[in-house]
Amino acid sequence: MNAGIIEIDLHGKNVLQAKAEVDAVLKRTDSSVYRLRIIHGFHGGTGIRNMLQEEYGYGREPKIIRVQGGNNPGITELVLRDY
Repeated sequence: MNAGIIEIDLHGKNVLQAKAEVDAVLKRTDSSVYRLRIIHGFHGGTGIRNMLQEEYGYGREPKIIRVQGGNNPGITELVLRDY
């Protein structure tokens, strides 16, 4: 995997497909990755953004320390460790 930040573009995917892709990438990450930047878009609805908050927030996934919004409402970042 690339070091640092991994970007995942989920445009055109439904919530189940998006979760499967995030899970697969999360499983393959190593210690060099400190952030997953999820690009899901905003104009098509907030289903994927809500799923990310619910499934990966509140300590539900041991690799993720927090879920935070990105620079715009169409991006959510999963923080694996502080840089």
